[in-house]
Amino acid sequence: MFGNRSSAVEWIVAGLGNPGQKYANTRHNLGFLTVDLLAEEKGVKLNKVKFKSAYNFMELGGARCLVMKPQTFMNLSGEAVREAAQFYKIPPENILVIYDDVSLPVGKIRVRPTGSAGGHNGIKNIIAHLNTQNFPRVKIGAGAPPEAEDMINWVIGVPSQEEKKVLLESFQRAAQAAESIIRSGCTKAMNDFN
Repeated sequence: MFGNRSSAVEWIVAGLGNPGQKYANTRHNLGFLTVDLLAEEKGVKLNKVKFKSAYNFMELGGARCLVMKPQTFMNLSGEAVREAAQFYKIPPENILVIYDDVSLPVGKIRVRPTGSAGGHNGIKNIIAHLNTQNFPRVKIGAGAPPEAEDMINWVIGVPSQEEKKVLLESFQRAAQAAESIIRSGCTKAMNDFN
């Protein structure tokens, strides 16, 4: 499919989440669910295991990408991302991270070329392992918890039926935004998706 470039990975796309059935459809797994959708659309299964991840290769936005779901649990996502980045010598600006964001309304997409962790432990760990916050990301709104709700219970909770409908559309948009970032850069993707 890629001729003699079979080993040249140009981008890493990491969807963040927690492994295991217990967490499968929780708010914290919006990144996993988005890369699952991307893989399904490309007719690829994320069934290879290396870099502490479930992963596979696919063409996105005209580039050969390693698409991964770190299996380290959210707070150690950086271990997996760093291993793959070192192995394929991918610079941070070509590492795209897709994840949930409780500061955005449910289903809202936000593309950013860089930024702080904003309290997200998965992103905090990636910044620590890459030693930079200069990597593009697609955030998917998980909504803020109601006042009485504990943050951890909220992010590992399952969205309501109403929220699920909105989120399914947002996975589609997040997948399109990811392809747009790879094909045309963050500025265009921000204009089109934010």
